[in-house]
Order: sequence, then C-alpha cells, then structure tokens
Amino acid sequence: MSKVRLGLIGSGGMARHHINILQGISEAELVAITEPNPDQRKATLERFPNLQSVPFFDDHREMLDKAELDGVIIVSPHTLHYQQAMDSLDKGLHVMIEKPMVCTLEHARALVRKFRETGKVGLVAYQRHYIPVYRYVYEGIRRGEIGEVHFVQAINLQNWMRATANTWRQDPALSGGGQINDTGSHLVDFLMWIIDAPATKVSAYMQYFDRKVDINSALAFEYANGTVGNLSIIGSTTVGWHEEITVVGSEGTYLIRHDQLEICDAHGNRYKQENLPPGSQPIINFVNAILGREEVQSKPEDGLRVIAFTEAAWQSAAQGGVPVPIAQVDV
Repeated sequence: MSKVRLGLIGSGGMARHHINILQGISEAELVAITEPNPDQRKATLERFPNLQSVPFFDDHREMLDKAELDGVIIVSPHTLHYQQAMDSLDKGLHVMIEKPMVCTLEHARALVRKFRETGKVGLVAYQRHYIPVYRYVYEGIRRGEIGEVHFVQAINLQNWMRATANTWRQDPALSGGGQINDTGSHLVDFLMWIIDAPATKVSAYMQYFDRKVDINSALAFEYANGTVGNLSIIGSTTVGWHEEITVVGSEGTYLIRHDQLEICDAHGNRYKQENLPPGSQPIINFVNAILGREEVQSKPEDGLRVIAFTEAAWQSAAQGGVPVPIAQVDV
C-alpha cells in the first residue's frame, strides 16, 4: 500500500492528540471520522482545518461500510470499544484502541481471540510502553540492573471526581467503571508490564462518595514470583496531577517522580539516568506494524492483563477488601 488509510472512531481530546501525531506520519492518512457529537466535530475541524474534506459519520458501522480503510483508531467511551473493535475486525481492518481496551474480562478474552484468528494488527494505546523513562525501567529489570525485584508501588493523585462530574466518565454504562478504569488503567498496565510474572491476587478498598463509580482505590497485590506491590488511585484530591512510581530490587531502586527517573544503586548512591532508550508514540507503532516494519509494543494481551487485574480489584472491594484471585490469562 502507498499509504495506510485510517478511520477514527471518536474525535474528542485524546483523539485530537492522535490526529496531531498522525499528521506527521507521511505513510498514513486519515480518511474518515465517526463522531455523532456536533460540538466535537466543530472542535476537531477548528484545530485541524485541513480535515474539512474528510467525511464525518454518525455511526461507526456506516463508516466501516462506506469508507475505504486499512485500519481504525478507537477513541470512544470505554464500554463501546468492544463492539467497535469486533465490527472493525469483521471488516478485515487493523485496530488501535485507546485504554482501557475493554471493560470486562469476558470481552477481553473474546477480542484477543479475534485478533489471533484474523491475524490483524491490534494495539492498545498504553503510552508508557513508548516513553523513554518507562521503557528504561522495563528493559533495566530484564537486564538485571536492580537485581531481583522485591516491591513495586505507584500512586496517582488527580482532581478526577470534580473534573469529570456530569460526563460520561462517571456514567458506568459508558465508562465501565471509575478512576481505576480511567487514569488508573495506565498504572495497572505499567505494573503488569514491567514484572515478568503474572499478578495472582489483589486486595482492594474503594471509595465512591456519592458517585456511581469508584473514585479512590487503595490496592495491595502479589505476583507469581513473590514480588509484592501496592497501588493507590486517588480521584477526590484537589491536586491537579501528581504521580510517583517506585520499583525496589535487591541491588537497586528505580524512583520515578513526574516522569523523571532517579536510580539508587547497590551502594546507596542516587543519580539521574540520562541515557534513555528512544521514544515513540502508539500511533507511529501502529502504522509501522501495519507496514511490517515493527512489532507492536502495547498488545491486546496487555489490555487483557489489565482488565483481569481490575475486575478482581472491583470484586475484592465489593467484598470489603478480601483477597481475590486474579484470573490467569493466556498471553
């Protein structure tokens, strides 16, 4: 193919981020957009006036029927991802999906099977797989830089409850869950990705306040290799954004604060790591994977692991924090 022809399902804020990156990829072209909301259509065209000639559709199935496409990028409310992805695969298209991939373990298993059956490129937009600091930690663990990993920890503070009030993100019919399924999904993915062993059980406590979805989550969990961890996703804070990640090994520790990496070595010395691997973007990887140039770096199997963990956490919280086994998935 001379150019990868892509259709976009959803054109909100994150979709516009992907459009911005896509416009710098000479081998790809956005040829159709599904967006039923006239305000979002207007905002997209105001930011990208060069898309005036690109057809908009109210329904993704109409776009799939009428547009000549090689792949789609799904950036819609979470519970819509599954059917939109399945419909796109039925049309023989490659599929990139914003996080979370889907909202139930059943749907995740079915979608991974579908990707394997069709052989089409599938990518979940977990961007930490492409950010140099996070790739360094993933690769450093595998080359033994900090020895045997004993403990992982992550916390995210965000003014999520107030910022997303009266939006689809707090409507479980569209969001599939609360803050742990939204911003928290990125941290769940990172913690499942970096450890070369599956998480096996989780204990969770959640606060809903007066909302229909989880706002705050405090979790403790264990991996099959004995590594333990905790994760806090806090959406009731007035802090706009704050995040910390810690990875403790027998020979060193990784400290990530606001995307900045500090390493504490075996002798207790702390230093900044400047020699980082190259970075990329999910959509660049998606296009290159379609063209056969790269392997997918954030796979549907990663999305499967995330929802297996998240679903167990919801079950634990509903039972007052009792440990719940995490479904073991074929990845």
